[in-house]
Amino acid sequence: VQLVESGGGLVQSGGSLRLSCAASGIIFSIYGMGWYRQAPGKQRERVAFITIGSSTDYEDSVKGRFTISRDNAKNTVYLQMNTLKPEDAAVYYCYAARAGGGSNYWGQGTQVTVSS
Repeated sequence: VQLVESGGGLVQSGGSLRLSCAASGIIFSIYGMGWYRQAPGKQRERVAFITIGSSTDYEDSVKGRFTISRDNAKNTVYLQMNTLKPEDAAVYYCYAARAGGGSNYWGQGTQVTVSS
């Protein structure tokens, strides 16, 4: 199983980035998918989650700015991040959780840096 994130980088405050996570080795359509982030010295926190039925949930600080989506045909989940703030800077991780419980997997992470 592999979850490969891409799309991170350096962006100015107020800018946008789109993260992608390509999954392989799983039946993507039966996995809920999420994005987590971890800043230095802080705990990893869930940013957004999308269920197998495409219901979404967001951490309060990103509501209205971030959008999670999935493309089951491409085995890929996305995180569109708009109006980025310095406090959004972190390593962003892709997460897959089998619906109904069981297996879960993490990607290796992608760095997002936001300059003020």
